[in-house]
Amino acid sequence: MKKMTRREMMGSTLSLALFPAVVGVPITKKVARSNGETKLKSYPNEHFYKADGTFDAEAGKAAFFEMFEAFHYPIVPRLKTDDFWVVDFGLGKFAEIGMGGIFWLNRHDENYFGHDIYLLPGQSIPEHRHVKTDAAGPKLESWQVRNGWVYLYAEGEPTPGIEERLPPTIAPYCKSCVESKLMPGEVAHLTGAEDWHFMKGGDQGAIVTEYATYHDGNGLQFSHLGIKF
Repeated sequence: MKKMTRREMMGSTLSLALFPAVVGVPITKKVARSNGETKLKSYPNEHFYKADGTFDAEAGKAAFFEMFEAFHYPIVPRLKTDDFWVVDFGLGKFAEIGMGGIFWLNRHDENYFGHDIYLLPGQSIPEHRHVKTDAAGPKLESWQVRNGWVYLYAEGEPTPGIEERLPPTIAPYCKSCVESKLMPGEVAHLTGAEDWHFMKGGDQGAIVTEYATYHDGNGLQFSHLGIKF
């Protein structure tokens, strides 16, 4: 995954400035940036599961709302609807493999997509890729960290020592072994169409805005074949 150059950043200033108005965040309202003092309450994995072992989505959302408040991320009305979703990917390990998110928009007719990704501390999205379908080309993505920070993983020559940071549940399947760190305000891009990739929240968790082409769920593939989404 490659970071955006200064020229590219300057060229996209206008579109980035307009984006908050699209997602319902007032342009005049500032969102506090994360810092080393931000601390979130840590929950054991079992906190996110009911007595019968089923995933407790409300417990997952509650943890994210605590993160939103810690980062002063605006909790707009739409985040209190089912448009805000959380998922454990059917693995039963939400604290390790899981995420929250909201698709602010997904325009097939104009081929663009806006998504906020939410990750608790140390939580990972499982490795995946977006392939071409009958309805859409392979999804292309860029990510901008709003709060916290993330590890990004891409295809290529493995980063030395990466084994100790790969999520153990998905590590045996990972093809994305080039690791980089993305900090608040920084932007990175998918390295290539249909490339395998994923991200992992840092020790403060993370809020990440994704800019992308149209998302066709039929083109979403996971390297771990046991994942349900």
